[in-house]
Amino acid sequence: MWQYFGVKDFIDVLLVAAFLHQIYKLMRTSGSMSLFGGIIFFVIAWLVMSRMLEMRLMGAILDKIISVGLIVLVVVFQEEIRRFLSTLGSNGWWHFLRRFLPKTDKRQMEASLVEALVEACTNLSQKETGALIVIKRHMDLSTYIRTGEVFNADVNARLIENIFFKNTPLHDGAMIITNNRIRAASCILPVAQSDNLPKDLGLRHRAGLGIALETDALVIIVSEERGEISIAHNGQLKINLSPNELRQLL
Repeated sequence: MWQYFGVKDFIDVLLVAAFLHQIYKLMRTSGSMSLFGGIIFFVIAWLVMSRMLEMRLMGAILDKIISVGLIVLVVVFQEEIRRFLSTLGSNGWWHFLRRFLPKTDKRQMEASLVEALVEACTNLSQKETGALIVIKRHMDLSTYIRTGEVFNADVNARLIENIFFKNTPLHDGAMIITNNRIRAASCILPVAQSDNLPKDLGLRHRAGLGIALETDALVIIVSEERGEISIAHNGQLKINLSPNELRQLL
């Protein structure tokens, strides 16, 4: 076999490995690993009984189940498939290529954005005022922007603090920032349903993790009960960050 193993075969194996790795990451972050493991076990049992041991009756039953397996997979994993296709359809490759192009004043704008967010979140944390801030990266967030109050404003620490002040009409929900501008507030986000989350995390943290599972956005959460600052990104949640840690992650 190795005698005819060439460059094309190596690329083929590499692509399959990358594809399986992405599926593993997707299932792990969505909490569907046990279900996915059951499907893998079923496929292995089908191969052993139907192909290797040639059990005709059991093999025929499993063949019928496998024939409609694709439809079942689409129904069971519809959220994961939608998320995977959304990731493929994002413009992440274009942003990767832009790193090699000449830089503009965008870096200075991003530094100003980071400092405004750190200052606002630090003040909100000290006052134990809850906040949920979503920062767009590559994937489109217009679906979630339309659920809130849409406007267009500069990112300012005082403005962020005023929006999340407890007595204001926009404090309940998420703020969404795109292209270094505040685009909406009081937005509704999907809630993560994973059983692996700590029980003491409230709805604000679950909503932040939910949008981090659905998109590639970076989400800052300030806890109203403990005043802790957390970040959700790529399906992972980092809890109880200091202002310096928040600045470095941003």
